[in-house]
Amino acid sequence: MFIASDGEGGREAELLFVFMRYWSVDAGGRHDGGTLASLVRRMNANPDFAGSPLTKARALAMPFTEDGGGGRWTIIGLLSLGMIIAYLSRSNLAVALTLPDLVHSFHLSDTDRGTLNSSFFWAYAVLQIPAGWLVDRYGVKWPYALGFLFWCLASAGTALVNSAAQLIALRVLVGIGESVVAPASYRWIRLNFAERERGLAVGLYMTGTKIGPAIGTPLAVWLLLRYDWRTMFVLVGAGGLIWLIPWLLLVKDRNRERRPAAEPAAKPLPFGSLLASPVTWGTVIATFSYMYFVYFCMTWMPAYFTERRHLSLAQMGAFTFFSFAGMAVVAALAGWAADLSIGRGGDPVAVRKWFTIAGFAIACTELIGAQSSSLAVALTFSIVSLSGLGLATANYWALTQTLIPVSAIGRVSGIQNCAASVAGIAAPILTGWLKQQTHSYQAPMMACFVFLVVGVLSYVFMVKARYAPDAESGVVR
Repeated sequence: MFIASDGEGGREAELLFVFMRYWSVDAGGRHDGGTLASLVRRMNANPDFAGSPLTKARALAMPFTEDGGGGRWTIIGLLSLGMIIAYLSRSNLAVALTLPDLVHSFHLSDTDRGTLNSSFFWAYAVLQIPAGWLVDRYGVKWPYALGFLFWCLASAGTALVNSAAQLIALRVLVGIGESVVAPASYRWIRLNFAERERGLAVGLYMTGTKIGPAIGTPLAVWLLLRYDWRTMFVLVGAGGLIWLIPWLLLVKDRNRERRPAAEPAAKPLPFGSLLASPVTWGTVIATFSYMYFVYFCMTWMPAYFTERRHLSLAQMGAFTFFSFAGMAVVAALAGWAADLSIGRGGDPVAVRKWFTIAGFAIACTELIGAQSSSLAVALTFSIVSLSGLGLATANYWALTQTLIPVSAIGRVSGIQNCAASVAGIAAPILTGWLKQQTHSYQAPMMACFVFLVVGVLSYVFMVKARYAPDAESGVVR
């Protein structure tokens, strides 16, 4: 067999290996991939592989596509829609907790409200790494579908609760169901998009995390005003089940790495090597910092608008929409702009890192609005700070996929999303405690500022290409 060994071999051997890698025949006799010409074009165009010999390990790391082209972007849209539905189920409780009748009937303090907003993340955070292993081992389609079904039913079941303890239990169940979402989605993207496309793909997917709370808050307000909070939970939970129909029809259960039958599987990267890398820890710290601010905005911004800035429910829904919608638009544009820069020869790590740092820096302007007595200034910077953070949204996740080998991307996505989930626990609770102690929103917003600065420092000093774990040696470079 004329296949280049790792570190050597001619272009003909490289092309033969890639040809075999994509035209491998599965047990059912079907072939995967497109034409050889398209494979060559993709290999030449992909900055991950052009310009140097293609070893076995590097060829195996090339993204496998389920289809020949546009279908990938359809599934990106479906993944984004799934994330929108997930965030509808996450954010609707924060709106319900602005209702004085609900707060009084459940005898809730500010600290209790923070605890309720965080309860979703208790199981969700713990299950991120196991969920990453699950999709690395079993693929994306069925784990995601079963998790989706479970969380929609649990979300709808929230309408039946009669105590704070029952409400917490249902939120934990929703978190269990949603734990598979991020690891599954990022693994699918990593296997189906090359580096120069990945920023836009992640950006479009991540718009769902912003559109969800952007439309979820005004939708929840509308349902509350038209019906009641119990009906809101039923409609949001049960309505999401429609998403399963296109998911089951469009997504193939073939999204694992393909190898020629004669080729042994690449040795998995040891988990200890991932934990030994400063990239992993820098990413964890920065992800926590990013998501602390996002979850503050998601769980306490509605109350901040109504209690501190005295907006009506309708006005609160509108300004929450503008804040998260602005973030969604900036996220997609920033992912596309970073891809464009990389396609023109920019270093992927440097480009994505500086987009991320710029997003964190703009988000720090939230402190200006917090300290202003002007309603116009406060509302302006609530929109500017969250929208500006969109510069980081696609790029900090895409940067992880750039630096981490494909064999470990599910586990690392799980670690990264675990850090995001810990922020989801910490932000509501710490905000509620600080507000109860100081009787003000200034201290909670100062905490957001401090975490954002810490996130910038972690990217500057820890997230560097030379610290990334090596797929071939299994050690930090």
